[in-house]
Amino acid sequence: MIAYILRRLVLGIPTIIGTLLLLFVIFYQISDPDQMARSAQGEKATPESILNWKQKRGYSIEESELKILAEEALGKEANEKELLAWKLKNGDMPSYYNTRKEGLQKLTETTFYTFTRKMVTFDFGLSDYDSEAIWVKLRNGVIPSLFITAPIFFCGLFLSVFLSMLVAMFRGTYIDKIVVFGCITGMSIVYFLYIIGLQFVMAKTLKWFPISGWSDNHMVYFLILPWIIGTLATVWESIRFYRTIMIQEINSDYIRTARAKGLGDLPILYKHLLRNAMIPILTRVIMALPYLVTGSLLLESFFGIPGLGRMTVEAINFNDLPTLSAVAYLSSIIFILANIVSDISYTFVDPRVRLK
Repeated sequence: MIAYILRRLVLGIPTIIGTLLLLFVIFYQISDPDQMARSAQGEKATPESILNWKQKRGYSIEESELKILAEEALGKEANEKELLAWKLKNGDMPSYYNTRKEGLQKLTETTFYTFTRKMVTFDFGLSDYDSEAIWVKLRNGVIPSLFITAPIFFCGLFLSVFLSMLVAMFRGTYIDKIVVFGCITGMSIVYFLYIIGLQFVMAKTLKWFPISGWSDNHMVYFLILPWIIGTLATVWESIRFYRTIMIQEINSDYIRTARAKGLGDLPILYKHLLRNAMIPILTRVIMALPYLVTGSLLLESFFGIPGLGRMTVEAINFNDLPTLSAVAYLSSIIFILANIVSDISYTFVDPRVRLK
């Protein structure tokens, strides 16, 4: 198993490199750094401050802009030789290949290598929007995100598995038809409609819960409504998925054999049916675990919860590319690890599975 885990980790390296390459192309070559600088410094920012902001954060700089920076650093009286020496020393590095260097420095003295090295070493630097350390923002946001996503996840898992087994036992009856109709209806409603509708009914009209807000001392009071909305919005698809699995298993020979031996419904459900349906359930459950850490974009934004989801939305709104890069990079690592954990978990629920 150790050899299998090591091999999977090694195979994950190209995925991470591909993720970093995609992030670099989207965030540092397609995006407009001038607009990002104005978003961070304000529309009244001077051209010199924009250039300094771009150079400090490693964004691409035009040759004419580089000359302005050189004259600002050396003074207007500097001659061409001094300006050229300054530009060679402080000039904008090429993206992927540096023709001005020799040997390995042709690859290492590039913006892509610098970006990749910082990401791999988890040196995320400062936010472009508020200049706060990105690691501090991640650390402060992960706890509120877990407080909102973990209860939704576990409550939804229990309800979906329990109801899917119940429906499988009564397949073809009115109970099955009512649950399937409810699942289709629930899946057809857009997520933010759940948020707006239940906020209006349960918070504004009935005044059972606050519309939005956050308090470290009374967080449960502010989280009950997001928990209800998150569970209702996501449980229907899981019930449909698990119902299909349960119906496939309940028609198997070992279930008929268990019934022939005189076993009741509960032993059949929990000892035989659920155990043999665990592999697809585990796959879905473990692959959903990364979302517990990354948070809920809509819920956190609508309810003003200071988690990673809201932080990501704010980073998108303010063109905070370093923060977005850090979130996307960490998410890719978590998903790779979740895939490995998913494969390992199969060996615990099914003795026939061997990792080689």
